[in-house]
Amino acid sequence: MILVTLGTQDKPFKRLLEAIQKQIDNGKIKDKVIVQAGYTKFESKDMEIYDLIPYEKFDELILKCDLLITHGGVASILNGIKHGKKVIAAARLKKYGEHTNDHQLQIIKDYAKKGYLIELENFDKLDIALDKSINFKPKKYVSNTENFIKHIKEYIDNN
Repeated sequence: MILVTLGTQDKPFKRLLEAIQKQIDNGKIKDKVIVQAGYTKFESKDMEIYDLIPYEKFDELILKCDLLITHGGVASILNGIKHGKKVIAAARLKKYGEHTNDHQLQIIKDYAKKGYLIELENFDKLDIALDKSINFKPKKYVSNTENFIKHIKEYIDNN
């Protein structure tokens, strides 16, 4: 099963769903596709599309999915990589009215460079990213939270 998450940004992100639909139509994607679309309105006879999925159900879907295709939101990306999922990430872009700026480009590039995910830059090449995902082994995520908290406590204690 492929889980697609577009985040909760109040702007549509149809480009990604159009690219996925194209790959379904071409026969490249044969898996069940479930989409949390947020504010993106999109009609498809092939995808199960929900505006928002309740947290418990969303967590269940993350655990069940074989592939996560998502926008460049940090929470969405981390949700996938923390669970060891293969992630394809595509940035929402300002020029298409999908976001207020292009910060998702930098987020995705950084995670891709570190080996956590596959970056989808050209939506016409989703088929190539899907092929790459078959043998992709994402780098295991290691949280730095405990170390960060330790440094904050040390700083507070010393000041």
